[in-house]
This record gives sequence, structure tokens and C-alpha cells, in this order.
Amino acid sequence: MPGSPRQGAALQSVLMAASRFPVKRTIAVAVLLAVFAQARRILAARHAAKANPAAAAASTAAAAPTARTGKRKQDVDAVFLRRLRRLLKICIPSLHCKEAVLVVLHSTFLVLRTILSVYVAALDGHIVSALVQGKAKAFLKGLLMWMAVAVPATYTNSMLAFLQSKMALAFRTRLTDYVTEKYLSSATFYRLTNLDDRIASPAQLITVDIPKFCTSLTELYSNLAKPILDVVLYNIQLAQSVGGNVLLAGSFVIHVSAQLLRLVTPAFGKMVAEEGRLEGDLRFRHSRLLENAEEIAFYGGEDRERHILESSYLALIRHVNSIFRTRVWFNMVEDWVIKYFWGATGLIICSGPVFLPRTQPPKRRLSDRIAGETLATTGSDNALGSRTQDFVTNRRLLLSSSDAFGRLMYSYKELSELSGHVARVSELLDTLDDVMAGTYRKQLVGSTKAQVAKRGLGTSATASSDAPAMDKATLLASRGQVIEAGHIAFDKVPIVSPNGDVLVAELTFHVNPGMHLLIVGPNGCGKSSMFRILGGLWPVYGGTVHKPPSSEIFYIPQRPYLCAGTLRDQVIYPHTITDMHARGVTDADLAAILDVLQIGHLVGREGGWDAEKEWSSALAGGDKQRIAAARLFYHKPKFAIMDECTSSVSMDIERIMYTHATQLGISMLTVSHRASLWVYHSHILQYDGMGGYVFGPLNAEERLALQEEKQRLEILLQDEAKIKDRLQELRSVRDERRASLASLSA
Repeated sequence: MPGSPRQGAALQSVLMAASRFPVKRTIAVAVLLAVFAQARRILAARHAAKANPAAAAASTAAAAPTARTGKRKQDVDAVFLRRLRRLLKICIPSLHCKEAVLVVLHSTFLVLRTILSVYVAALDGHIVSALVQGKAKAFLKGLLMWMAVAVPATYTNSMLAFLQSKMALAFRTRLTDYVTEKYLSSATFYRLTNLDDRIASPAQLITVDIPKFCTSLTELYSNLAKPILDVVLYNIQLAQSVGGNVLLAGSFVIHVSAQLLRLVTPAFGKMVAEEGRLEGDLRFRHSRLLENAEEIAFYGGEDRERHILESSYLALIRHVNSIFRTRVWFNMVEDWVIKYFWGATGLIICSGPVFLPRTQPPKRRLSDRIAGETLATTGSDNALGSRTQDFVTNRRLLLSSSDAFGRLMYSYKELSELSGHVARVSELLDTLDDVMAGTYRKQLVGSTKAQVAKRGLGTSATASSDAPAMDKATLLASRGQVIEAGHIAFDKVPIVSPNGDVLVAELTFHVNPGMHLLIVGPNGCGKSSMFRILGGLWPVYGGTVHKPPSSEIFYIPQRPYLCAGTLRDQVIYPHTITDMHARGVTDADLAAILDVLQIGHLVGREGGWDAEKEWSSALAGGDKQRIAAARLFYHKPKFAIMDECTSSVSMDIERIMYTHATQLGISMLTVSHRASLWVYHSHILQYDGMGGYVFGPLNAEERLALQEEKQRLEILLQDEAKIKDRLQELRSVRDERRASLASLSA
């Protein structure tokens, strides 16, 4: 029978034999074997990836379909650890930084809280023992000690919460500064959103995902470091009390159940990453609505935009609901294992000293060394009190150990969620590095082939001939040369959009200091694209570009950008007032520039140079363009790109702008369809909209005369058509009258 004395004696003899073998040595050997096995698996996986990179790439590419079909994909793997190590080096750059000090302080308080927990467990056992034995003095003394220990305990808990928040904030500051430094250098923010499709909403990642990652990282550190320390110390206490054999058997059962629970844990990391992506998509669609509010309102597109926003929101809600449904059954399984199954195992462990007497007296526990001297009055005088004290102390230690191990299991779920945040932030860092290195990933639209027409270059006419089709990906991967020089020159440079559409096969022209180039052509022919290449926003896909440093080229768009700041900041942008004073420029000099443009009254009207407003709405369109011209006169670059920058000013102000720029020695490259600007330019670059162009000298008087003659001929042709129609009408009237007279005479 199961409960026969013979079997009980056999069980006791086995346990006694097992207790002769040092438990610590057994645990150490088991840990070493587990670490060795894990290291072998990692090395084998790396060796297989090196030996067969195609298979490794295929397995990576198959990760997304696997997640969709419901098969579990490991979130915490070597890739996650590599990414996390990179982020930690950014958050904690050295051992002497502020963040490292915060981590050390936080760890110190974690150790202090564990020591206090051990003390409280022993103190709890002594108080209950004194209560059972009816010792009022010992009971009151225990209560006083209980109230006294509450002071350092509450302070420790408060400091842990404070230090955890400080660590999250410090990590966020480090990571945000690192990302912002890359994001706002060399126009990376422009290329990230216009030349690359991997990051749809960088603002979402910087302002939402980075704080989530830092908060999750600090919470995970607290939820890992403290439970690990608790499990070690509490198990040492329990081993000294109940015996290492019983504790080892219980730990084995708990470990097996934990591994089974880990196997059924869903891929929360992928779920969190997908939730972040959907949140970013919804935020991006809302920002598009605000950016294009006027056009949408004119079109009456409210219903259409509502449908777009609702579609994005419903996609997010469906995904969040799927996470909730997944967590329902997983939380049931997790709670049953951690709270009830492990609780029953703990009671079995606590019953060890009662049902399985030990042949050797138990060692004095650390908790007794800490708290035993204060309350131990009758050690073994009362068997009931002693047993009660041991049971209460062991049960409290066991509950604390079980809670710590449960937090370790819960932390695995948090670790999976952290992997999602790590993946999102790492994707941002990888994309920033690629964009800064000139590597872009763009989703090409339409055909993968682009017909590239090589145009004959001349000063008065162009001829075209068909060329073989070139793959878009190959074209976008090719690069030309950019050489710093004192002039601007394009030598066989293709004008290619980020999508791979070839606007001009080979563009060749030059602008030397003192030359003024007028650029004309239909919409979409490549005028603005050429400026983006010249400004370094788009890469050079072939040929050679000679250009001066960026500080010697200034760009004035049709709608000038007005920054947040004072009226002075609008004129000197992107300089600061410190830069202005370093150049020896005063407010009086700025006022003189405004007087040249006939807007000197703005200073008094708007409240002085230090007035701060939303200038994009406070100033009219013509005033904005004149502020942009003042900005040009302040910086005095060698070259200026004028992109329809006089469309809202009168011809008199236009004449002042171009005349003063010429007097300052600024060479202008102007895009405009105004014939009044021809007299201020010496050369012309004219696109035909079909991939061809003309570059040569511009004779403004001759071109104006031809333009006027063309307009007169067009008027004459229109009049000729009217005269012909009137003549035809008169002939019809004449014929009708002749016919009527003939009928009367007959």
C-alpha cells in the first residue's frame, strides 16, 4: 500500500542518503551543465548560419509568416541580446557616468530590501511563537521591533521607486540625445522620410517608443535583480531549515513546470511591436489630416478621411483585442501554475521537517542570526512554540521565494514585450545609420524598368536617341561624385526621383560666380529635383557635381519657412543671436536690410525685435517673401536658389530684391515663369518636359522682343479667324439676298 511503514522507511533512507551528498555541489553542477548546453546550442546555431547563410536568411524572412499562422516565434534570442547590448552601451556609456551610479544605488537598495525581508520573516516567526507560548513581554518586544523596522523598509521602497524613475528618465535622455544627434545631422530627417520607406513615423518612435523602452528596461531590471537575489537568499534559508534534499526536489518540480509554462508563452514581443507600428500608423494619418486640412476642406473629403482614420483605428483595435484574448487563457494557466501548483509544492516543502525528521540538528539560519538574539527566550523549551516559529518563518520565506520566482516568470513576459520595444528602437537606429551612409530602401512603384533616354547636349537645341532600359534598383544603387569647388557645375548627372523615374538622363551645365541662371520648364520636368541634388538632399546617381560648401548656397522657396522665435530669429535663421553678434551684425544692420525691402515698419508694428508670435499666420504672403529676401541679404552667400520666391510681391519689390542681390555679389539660380525676371539673368536652362533641355546664354531684350512678337501674331491669328468667320457670314447673307431677288423677278 502507498502508505505502508516499509515504504516510508525506504523513502526516509533514500532522502537521508541523498542528504549526505552536498546539495550546493549538486546545484552548481546542474547550473554549469545547463550553461554549457546553452552555449553549445548558440555556437551551433552561429556555425550553421555561417555555413549556410541562405538558409539563415530564409529563416529570417519566414519569421513574419510564422507569426501570422500562429506558430510561436522566439522573441528572446541572440538578435535581441545583440540589439539590447547596443542600446545599453548608449544608455550607460561608461562605468563612471551618472546612469551607472544610479544603477549601483538602485542595486544597493534592492539588496537592502532583501535583507529587510529576511529579517521581517524571522521576526514574524518569533512574534507568532511568543503569541502561541503566551509570552507577553516577548510579544510586545516583537511588535516594537516590527514598528521600528517599518522606517527603513518604507524608505527603501520609496527610494527604489524614485531611483527606478530616475533611471528611466536618464536612459531616455541619453537615447533621445543620441537619436536626435543623428536625426538632425546632414538633413537625415529629410532623407529618412523621403528617400527611405522603412520608418513611416519617426516622431512616433522618438517620442513614444523610446520612453516605453526605457520604462520597460528599468522595470525589468527591478523585476529581475530583486527576485533573483530573493530566490538565492530565501532558498539558502529554507535549505538550512527544511533540508537541502526536500528543497531540491521542490525546486526541480518548480523548474520543470516553469519550462512548460515558458513553452506555451505567446510571442508577446511581436504583438507589442505590431501594436506600436499600428499606433504610429494611426498617429501618422492624423498628422496628414492636419497638414492637408485646407485642401481636404475644399474638396469636402471629411467622409473619406473619416473612413481612412476608422480603418486604421479598427486595425489597431482588432490587434489589441487579439492580445487581450491571448492573455486571458495565458493568465489562467500562469496563475494556476504560479499561485496554486507552486503553493501546494511550497506546503509540501514546509511539511518536510514534520513528516521527515532529520538525523542531524539543523544549522542555525541567517534569519535567526539577524533577529534571533532579540526575541529567543525559550529556543526549544516548548515544542509547539518552536514548531510554530519554524513553520511561520519557513512559510513566510517560502511565500517570498515563491513570489520572487513568480515575478521571474512574469518578467519573462515583460522580457518578451521589451523585445518588441527593442526591435522598434533598433530599427530606427539601423535605418538612421543606413541613411547617413547613403543606403536607402525604397518601395518602387510601377514597372521595375525605366526607359532612359540619352539626350544630346547643346547650347541651342537637343536631340534624343533611345537607350537600353535600366533596372530601377541598379540605377538607385549607383552613385556619382560630388566635388567641392568655387562654382556650380553638373557634368552628365542624371536627374532621378527617389522612385527611380528618370526625368533627365544626363544634365550638363555650369554657373560661375557672377553668372545668373534662369530655369524654366513645365511642372514635373526636374527643376526642383535638380535643386535637391544641389542641396545634398538627394544623392547623386551618376556623373559629377561641382558645388561650393553648403554655407555658400542659400535657398529661398515660394513659401518661406518661419521658425518659432522672435522677429530677429526670422531674419537671421538658422543663426542664433550669438552667431549674429559674432559676425558683428547689430539690430540696426537688420533694420537697414528691412528698409531696403520697404518693410522696416514691421519692427514697430509687431512689437520690436524680441516679439514672439506664430509668424506663419501673423505675416502676409508678401511680407513672408520679403522676410526671406532679408534673410538672404543677411547671410550674403555666393549662390542663391530662388524658387518662385517673388510670386506674392509687386514688380517694384521684385526689382529691388534682384538688384540688391546682384550688388551684394550673389549669383542667382531662379525658377520663375515671370518674363519680368529675364533682364536679371545672363543664362537660361530650359526643360522641355520630355527629358530634354537647352542651356545657353540668355539675351533678355531679344527674348522679350520675340515674346512680344509671338503675342502679336497670336492676336492677329485670333483676329484672322474672326474676320474669316465674319466674311463667311456676309457671303451667306449676300447669297440669301440674291436668291430672294431672283425669286421676286421671276
